[in-house]
Amino acid sequence: MNNEERAEALIKRYDFDFSHKYHAEIRQLLEKEIINYQNGSSEYLRFLCGYLFCIGDVNDVEIIKKAKYSINMDVGCMVDGEWIESLENGGVEYQYVRNRQLLIDDFVDYYTNFEVSEDFHE
Repeated sequence: MNNEERAEALIKRYDFDFSHKYHAEIRQLLEKEIINYQNGSSEYLRFLCGYLFCIGDVNDVEIIKKAKYSINMDVGCMVDGEWIESLENGGVEYQYVRNRQLLIDDFVDYYTNFEVSEDFHE
């Protein structure tokens, strides 16, 4: 399964349920992926980080930062810095950071119609 397919499988499994029900599982998947990074898994990592952001636990800031800043530039570009800043400031809109609900809505909109391109299928 390629990385876009892995992201698509997560979308289907978790279905935008941002309660704490999946928090530990999502966090474990992210920790595992950071340690065992697979080349090209930016989309998969983006989904995991975004999902943690949407759950909203401020304790996840450090692991999201780790994914964004410690792997490579591709991953760094995919993980939204606004998610980190929003978690750090309690979701309040300020200067260059939109309010938390708008960021969540953008995440859901992006992944609602997410489909693996035929170019990605092996």
